[in-house]
Amino acid sequence: MTLLELNHLTKTFSKGREKVHVLKDISLNVKRGEFLTIIGPSGCGKSTLLKAIAGLDTDYEGDIRLDGEIITSASVHQGFIFQEPRLFPWLTVEKNIAANLSLKDEKVQAEVKKLIKLVRLEGFERAYPKELSGGMAQRVAIARALLRKPKILLLDEPFGALDAFTRSHMQEALLDIWKEEKTTMVFVTHDIDEAVYLGNKVMIMSSRPGTIQKAVTIDLPFPRKKTTKLFQDYRQKVMGEFEKVEELELVNSAGI
Repeated sequence: MTLLELNHLTKTFSKGREKVHVLKDISLNVKRGEFLTIIGPSGCGKSTLLKAIAGLDTDYEGDIRLDGEIITSASVHQGFIFQEPRLFPWLTVEKNIAANLSLKDEKVQAEVKKLIKLVRLEGFERAYPKELSGGMAQRVAIARALLRKPKILLLDEPFGALDAFTRSHMQEALLDIWKEEKTTMVFVTHDIDEAVYLGNKVMIMSSRPGTIQKAVTIDLPFPRKKTTKLFQDYRQKVMGEFEKVEELELVNSAGI
């Protein structure tokens, strides 16, 4: 059942003559079809961790395995959604989703049509990025990643720049995609409510060097309601663990 394995991942980089530790001895497993959310203080290495899983950064100690194979580079098996959509402004929605694949290919055309329906962009096939809202543009980016049939989809705070209403709508859309495509997802966020709402499991990271402070399993059925007592209980549990990290950070910074 395990799809993703991280074994003693440690990341450092040089700053002048000094070595800065970003990630320290991270080991974790992600099950096939799981939705893992990751939270932690700013600068704790969440995005760095995601880029390592994506194969965009391979300069680290330890190893990362996807389906038993060590990740040595970026590939179609690891879809990546950045904080901003990164669409080609000169291409329409359908051509952005297809990217370097030809829409003249009937199979590609059929899959693009299916994904446009899945991300709720019917009627916008020939629209350009400048004609889209932020949420719509991010849905195009998600559809583009899904077209390559990745084994895992990595999302780096994809809804962080959206307003509250659009963010809530995008959370629902992403859950629909996850249920439909059964794609394993790893989602980085600063928002505790979002982490609990989306995730089967919430991983809480410590401040730099980033380590796994705690992993909380969210045993709530979907669809979830943020107003229920059970949801709030899980939120408080995750918040409590996150506050422990913040307290430790204050103690360390004060040299106590």
